[in-house]
Amino acid sequence: MAETQDQPQVVLHWLNKSRAQRILWLLEECKDLDFTIKTYTRGADFLAPAELKKVHPLGKSPIITIATANNPEPIVLAETGLIVEYLCDHFAQHLIPKRYQEGKEGQVGGETESWLRYRFYMHYAEGSIMSLLLITMIVDQIGDNPQTPFFLKPITRAISSRIYAAFLTSNHNTHFTFLESQLASAPAGGPYLCGAELTAADITMSFPLLAARMSKRIDKVKYPKLMAYCELLEGSGTYRASVERIEKVSGEEYKLL
Repeated sequence: MAETQDQPQVVLHWLNKSRAQRILWLLEECKDLDFTIKTYTRGADFLAPAELKKVHPLGKSPIITIATANNPEPIVLAETGLIVEYLCDHFAQHLIPKRYQEGKEGQVGGETESWLRYRFYMHYAEGSIMSLLLITMIVDQIGDNPQTPFFLKPITRAISSRIYAAFLTSNHNTHFTFLESQLASAPAGGPYLCGAELTAADITMSFPLLAARMSKRIDKVKYPKLMAYCELLEGSGTYRASVERIEKVSGEEYKLL
């Protein structure tokens, strides 16, 4: 942990069935950092409650606030990528791979493969794979929404099937095949995406991949390394600790989606 003049007061604003659990997992990795959790529950419309907008104008989760004795007005951080990078810079540098190869410090092209992968997955998790899976969830709702009148279901299911055929199935295959190959070629033989040790990139990737596995998008025969990787993430001690903590705080069983 980076040395500070005072103990920061960190609050995670956690919304059920959201990607905020990744930040709670990361906080479990921030040794000697005390933090509190404020929970929020989605409404019947599945949207976040209005009080989240009092914390940040977008009203989304995750959000963290950090205050110190020297700076009592808390900083407010939204968006997973920013939160992860800020927490790692100050409290969890062990989750960032070494940046430069020996003797190539500061040189263009001198970065390690582990660090380049780390930076790639910090963007890929939200910019590519999560966007695809959100589209998939929406299309699934169109095709099999229990509120759709029975006489319209053949039409909505046909629309959903056409979107799968034209776009989703091929893109699922592209991304899962890519990730399977990345795990097969991971530095030091893996088993993580960036090498032998867990990084913040793995934590960031956990939500889309565990969600894809839960919805049976990942074929364990076709993608055995990706399936094993999901099981590895879910079996992490700090991941399990994050689930136990939120269940204790919320009083409810943790559900990914």
